[in-house]
Amino acid sequence: MEKKLNHFDSNGNAIMVDVTEKNITQREAIASGKIFVNDETFKKIVAGNMAKGDVLGVSRVAGIMATKKTSDLIPMCHPLMLTTSKIDFELNEDEKSITVISLVKLAGKTGVEMEALTGVNVALLTIYDMCKAIDKNMVISDIHLVEKTGGKSGKFVFEGIDK
Repeated sequence: MEKKLNHFDSNGNAIMVDVTEKNITQREAIASGKIFVNDETFKKIVAGNMAKGDVLGVSRVAGIMATKKTSDLIPMCHPLMLTTSKIDFELNEDEKSITVISLVKLAGKTGVEMEALTGVNVALLTIYDMCKAIDKNMVISDIHLVEKTGGKSGKFVFEGIDK
């Protein structure tokens, strides 16, 4: 069965989905993504002595701010009153990578997947911006929704990409 696209009206015009009649439920989304850096960059980030300042601290604030501004960036996203927005990091010295994890929650009528994904992207871009003077070979990858709960579709857990 083909799923109906609900961001278009009967004339094919782009619309914001009407969530007026939806129930308010607890909703949560977790997204993640990675940035791979060179050895010098990794060491400076960990030591906190990058010329532009505290890379992870600034990245955390940028990611949180981005979750709150998602509807300003993605045209059909609803403005949401988030109840939680967190950005965390996992540093992997062996592969010289930093994984950004974004957790977003609310009690509302629509999900927060886009907010979590936006938080990850902006946090990763902030790391890139703060380190590009010494490392232009950084690679951002593996950005995806890890898990989401709430709403009509219930729980989703990422199991890899179907090929």
